[in-house]
Formats: sequence, structure tokens, C-alpha cells
Amino acid sequence: MLTSITARAGRLRKVLSRATAVPIIVRFSVWLTGLLALGVAWPAPLLASRYAGMLALIALWPALAPAGRGGTAVALTAVAGWLLDTAGFDAEVALWRVLALAALLYLAHTLTALAAVLPIDSIVNLDVPGLWLGRAAVVILISSVLIVLALGLTADLGGSAFQLATLVGLAGATAVTVLLARMARRE
Repeated sequence: MLTSITARAGRLRKVLSRATAVPIIVRFSVWLTGLLALGVAWPAPLLASRYAGMLALIALWPALAPAGRGGTAVALTAVAGWLLDTAGFDAEVALWRVLALAALLYLAHTLTALAAVLPIDSIVNLDVPGLWLGRAAVVILISSVLIVLALGLTADLGGSAFQLATLVGLAGATAVTVLLARMARRE
């Protein structure tokens, strides 16, 4: 048991001695965006309690092991916190929180994907994460504008027309998902 721990500590020391700046910055960004997403989602009284340390550790998981299930754990924890805050603590659903949570979760997701394919000891030009974040910023901007426009339309539509449009949209999203799943199985 002690030899196993010593061997792991030796491997960790070797990996950290070979680490370069850009992969470390990307992994730090994974942790920071995950932590901010959890901070936006969870109720303030719980963030000021002993649970804040646990949330920080959950946000650290995808930064340490980006190819694993840590990113999913952070996203699900953020969603659970959002549900707890809005349903359990009766918090108001504010547009800025919805947009911030969506943007932070998307950034955490895309940075985790970058960290997963970027070896910790790789020498990478800053253009790589810069272009990656630029594309993410465009996606976030377009999504935010579409959300605000859609919310404006909901006030105008209302009633049965809005419900019909929602059902048609859900059916379309389901059809696209099924089609992509079948295409992925064929390959």
C-alpha cells in the first residue's frame, strides 16, 4: 500500500516537472469556469457554508482528469444547485443568471474538451486556446441573442400558439437526436 502511494507521488512529481504553461492555464480555466458555474447555480446561503469546499473540489475534478467524467459531474451538480435554488429556496429566475450559467457551463465543457486532448507537457502556441475560446465566444454570443429574442417572442405569442411551437420544436430536436444516433451507429 505504501509503495503504491510512493510510486504515485513519484509519477505526479515527474508529470508536474514536465508540465508547460499553456496546458496548466487551460486546466486552471476549466476549474475556474466550473467553480463560477457552480457559484451562479447554487443558493447563496449554501455557498457561504461548509459546502463551498465540496463544490470547489467537484469543480477541480475535470481540471485534474479532463478525459473522465468530471465535466459531467460539474454540469449535473450545477443543474442540481439551480433546481435546489429555484425550487427549494424559491429564488427568482433571472435572465442574467440563466445566461451566465449557460455560458459558464458551455465554457467549462469546451475547455474540458481542449484539456482532454492537450497533453500536460505539450508546447502549444497561445493561438490554439485563443482560437478555441474565440469560437466559444461566438457560440455564446449567438446563443444569448437567440435566447433573448425567443423570450421576447414568448411574450407576444402566449397561449396555444406558443405551446404548439414548443411541441414542434421538441419533436424536431428529438428527430435530429435520433437521426444523429443512428448515423453514429452505422459508422
